[in-house]
Amino acid sequence: MELQTPTADATIASLRAGIAGSVALPGEPGYELATPWNLAVPVTPRAVVAAANADDVAATVRFAAQHGLRVAVQRTGHGAVALGGDVLLVHTGRLDGCAVDPLARTARVGAGAIWQDVLDAAAPHGLAPLTGSSAAVGVAGFLTGAGIGPLVRTFGLSSDHVRAFDVVTGDGAALHVTPDEHAELFWGLRGGKATLGIVTAVEIDLLPITQIHAGALYFDGSDAAAVAHAWLDWCRDLPEHSSTSIAFLQLPPLPQIPPPLAGRLTLAVRFASVAEEHEVQALIARLRAVATPLIDAVGPMPYAALSAIHADPVDPMPAHEFSGLTGELSHEAVDALLAVAGPGSGSPQTVIELRLLGGALAREPRHRSAFCHRDASFALMVAGVLVPPLAEAVVEHAGVVEQSMAPWTTGRTLPNFAPSADPERIARSYDEDTRHWLSALATEHDPHGVLRVGQVVRTPV
Repeated sequence: MELQTPTADATIASLRAGIAGSVALPGEPGYELATPWNLAVPVTPRAVVAAANADDVAATVRFAAQHGLRVAVQRTGHGAVALGGDVLLVHTGRLDGCAVDPLARTARVGAGAIWQDVLDAAAPHGLAPLTGSSAAVGVAGFLTGAGIGPLVRTFGLSSDHVRAFDVVTGDGAALHVTPDEHAELFWGLRGGKATLGIVTAVEIDLLPITQIHAGALYFDGSDAAAVAHAWLDWCRDLPEHSSTSIAFLQLPPLPQIPPPLAGRLTLAVRFASVAEEHEVQALIARLRAVATPLIDAVGPMPYAALSAIHADPVDPMPAHEFSGLTGELSHEAVDALLAVAGPGSGSPQTVIELRLLGGALAREPRHRSAFCHRDASFALMVAGVLVPPLAEAVVEHAGVVEQSMAPWTTGRTLPNFAPSADPERIARSYDEDTRHWLSALATEHDPHGVLRVGQVVRTPV
């Protein structure tokens, strides 16, 4: 970790004096806020700024410009990339307000809120936000990455339901961004991650949903081939009222893991639907007839409990991720995936998922955005835990999965999956025109490159 010189300490002291929040150097209380969810990512900034309000964020950006520093932002660290000693990390955890307007069916949400905060605030009014698979993820980072959740085929991207952003741009300006005010930023903030600024609050539409039919069917690994092939056929005529994915799981033998799933290969069919129960039962019956599930957890559930569908891990861990998008998949593609993820494959990955896309996601919303690749058919995601003795094998095997699925993948990916600061990797999330306009807007609103750090779209210097 970089040692701070007296000059550096004095410089940071002047930042402390200019904001209402706190500033922590390495070794000081508050610096631990830099620790990301993915513990494998080295996040060691010059200082951590726990912003108390949007003015603190703007002041930090202006301070960085004056002192030749850069600024990154983090809430939960699910999308963390490596940061070093020339970066001030703004932590938004104190900006956690959430105000629901039940008549307008909207919520104004601070950048420090996680999705569970919004779920809990909206549920008493019979309303719900369009979240991702994990309610422990930060709202702002998820939405700037466009946001694909368990009901994406029914309602589209979560970012398609954003009404407004409050954002601090790289020149230190605090702007209210809507489809009519700073429309170019409204376009780019939905999909462009932190390229165009640091979001301090967002206004979103809420949906009149209280209950869904959802959950997962967990099958033994020995049934994976039969279930995976049946699932592919099932996907081809799945109505838009339902979304699904399959996940090859190798969960560790830990007390919190259900015994039928612990320490063995299983296949989960994840499912979420707003259809009537009789329609859902008819759909799920087709998969239940293929093999007997180890656990059958599909049924009515409160929308606010939808994190149970994917049961994503909550505790921080060192992880390696890979993701990609595919066109239409054949049964040959399923066989290729089974060869690297199924029984006898020796896969060291914790999860290898195929998520069905299409439906409402494939249609352009009323207000266009920087999100690209709406024509993709499936999203492929691979994640493994980097602990001995499997750490090296996890990384190598992710490359094997990528190579095995190459005949069906498009070379593209999604902004919120497998974060990276590699410009070539970032470019995979966009088409050429979108990259051009995001970079041009970033240069316009951040002429000194203060936000040129992490997963942002910028032309090379």
